[in-house]
Parts: sequence; C-alpha cells; structure tokens
Amino acid sequence: MSADEDKYPAESGRRRFVKGVVGGAGLAAVGMTGAVGVNTATTSPGEGGGSTTAMAIENTAGPAPRGMPQIPVEVDDEGYVKGVWPEVEEVDQGGRTVEVAEMEMGGKTYSSEWFQYCGVESYQGIVPSYESENYFRSDSGPGYEWQSSELEGGDRLNVEMFDDYESWGNGIGDSGLGKPATGRWRSEDTENTIPIQVIRSPIIEDIANGNTDADQSIVDWLSASTDQGFIAWLNKCTHFCCVPGYKQDPSSSTFNGEDGSYCACHQSVYDPFSIVETLFVARPRPE
Repeated sequence: MSADEDKYPAESGRRRFVKGVVGGAGLAAVGMTGAVGVNTATTSPGEGGGSTTAMAIENTAGPAPRGMPQIPVEVDDEGYVKGVWPEVEEVDQGGRTVEVAEMEMGGKTYSSEWFQYCGVESYQGIVPSYESENYFRSDSGPGYEWQSSELEGGDRLNVEMFDDYESWGNGIGDSGLGKPATGRWRSEDTENTIPIQVIRSPIIEDIANGNTDADQSIVDWLSASTDQGFIAWLNKCTHFCCVPGYKQDPSSSTFNGEDGSYCACHQSVYDPFSIVETLFVARPRPE
C-alpha cells in the first residue's frame, strides 16, 4: 500500500485506520546526543533499563530508529488534562532490587522505562517515586499561535481550550485532524523539563470508541490510554534527541510530514495517528 493510499478519502481528511504493527524484528538503536546507539538486548546496569517494549507513535520517515513513546492520558473532573504515571513497585532486575513505575493498561504493560532514552533517564521527573500532580502544562514558548494568545507558561491544559479540535487548522497540511498543544510534564520544581506534545483528535476518538478497522489490541490500548480524543507522547526524537513539532514547520511538506510530527533537524517524521509497539533498550537511570 502506498503512502497516498494509506489515507482517508480526501473529502474526510482522516486516516482510515491506526496501524497495529509490531516494531522491528531487531532492537533499534537508542538515540542519544554524543553517545553511540545501543543495539543489545542485555539488561543495562544502574536503576532500571534494559530490553523494553513500549507503545509509540510510529516513525514513518527519516533516520529515527523507532517511534516516540506515548504517554497515557486522563481528564479530571474539572476538564484538566494529565498524564498517567504508573504505580511504583520494587522488582528484581538482573539480580538487583530496583524501583520501577509499572502497571497493566489496555492489555499492555505501561512502564516508566518507556521514557528512559535521550538523557531523560536522568531527569528527576522520571524517578518512579518523584511526587507530581502529573498535569500537562503549557510551556513558555509554545509552538502554536492559539496557545500563545490564551496561555502563559505553566498554565494547565483544559478540555475547553480544544473545543474546535474537529476543525482546527493553521495552514500546514489538512485541517480537522486534531488540535495540538506543546507543553511539559512532571517538571515542576525540577532542573530538567520533560517536553510533551498533546493532540485532541477525532481520529483518535473514533479508534478508541471502536469506530475503526484497526487491530483490536490497538483499539483496546487506545481506549485505555486516551481520553476524549486526547493523545500525548514524550516529544524527544529517537534519532538525536531533538524536539519535533506537529504542524509547526511549513517545510515539513517537502518530506511528506505536513500531517505528522516533523523533526526539522534530520527530517524524521512520526505519525500520531498510527500507534505501534516498539522494542528497544531503555537506558538505566543514574544511581
């Protein structure tokens, strides 16, 4: 199936389905600025790490070895959007007892180790027991005009801000795919910021509600990991740890990335409406 065929009819402006592809027969190298990619399946020393299976938005073009890991979402009673953090427990790993945040969700094992790459493994917010209210907050330099006009850095994202999600557009690619925001997560009172991208999308909403021909395991996962059409991911390119943007760069159309999350540094493209299972080696958290 060609890239053009893998689309909704032009009049709908939507993808036909979300793919449930298991990512790669081998392990992909873990992108890390100034470091060599890891290609082994052995358990790494340190706190956590090692061979890890994660759900991610699919990498569809460019040098990135795999997709960016999804952050499960929930909306609270007041409409504020937050990321789900797994339950903290101690496990035996490589003959050592280590602390991990892990839970079963939608038929998958969601773990804090999903985010242990690109140096994020050293961030305080990734420590399993770090106390955070887990709300998604707008960053001080957001990637969208609507966000700059309505929010200040640190403001929490709320459902009401995304009321036009079924029609939103900014002149890049197709309108009506979803309304995005950039922000941070588990980063208050820390030295490092965990960058996230959020989209409220009718495509994700349809799939989570079973209105799709996607694989049932993907439907189950998105039903559990998204809320009211909101999907989010750790916004760190798995190639060299740059920060991609969804509908932020007009030049993305040159690389067929106008409707995806495009990394301008090396032209990697990710499809936020195609969720896949990836296998990689998570880097250990510093002891």
